[in-house]
Amino acid sequence: MKRVLAIAVCFGLSVASLSIGAVAQNIMLDNFENSPEARWGYVADTVMGGVSTGELSFEEEDGKALARLTGEVSTANRGGFIQFRRALDERPADGTEGVRLIARGNGERYFVHLRTTGTALPWQFYQAGFDTTPGWTEVRIPFSQFKASGGMLRSQLRAGTLKSIGIVAYGRDHEAEVEIQEIGFY
Repeated sequence: MKRVLAIAVCFGLSVASLSIGAVAQNIMLDNFENSPEARWGYVADTVMGGVSTGELSFEEEDGKALARLTGEVSTANRGGFIQFRRALDERPADGTEGVRLIARGNGERYFVHLRTTGTALPWQFYQAGFDTTPGWTEVRIPFSQFKASGGMLRSQLRAGTLKSIGIVAYGRDHEAEVEIQEIGFY
């Protein structure tokens, strides 16, 4: 009986350690508390002659902080984006699998843009989209779904090379309203 119990305990420990190791750990980058305006900045296509307009605000709802990006995205004059982004103080470890956010919005598709040590030019980034709903939703985007903005970039990004992250309303004429409650990696 002792031997059966010992085997069960060993088996149980093995299963527990496998389960723990198999679950990707969330890595919080920001929950928009404590002066997020010092970490996040707003950028629009006006830096290159576009005419999109918008704003970034930081608000609180039901005791939770959030970032809100609103505006009008216009493709006129070769434009087509508004975004908020921040530099990464620390790069995620190479074993990191993707981006995680808690988001809601007006039903439009938005994008996460990642810049790496290999994205030297302003128009270079890695992009992946996510759809919004009126309710808060956890979004997980594996790094394998991010596509390079041009042929001069590596086809697959590496987590250890990330230097900034942005939430972007992009690529078509539309009214933007996206809110993020948490952003990080997994």
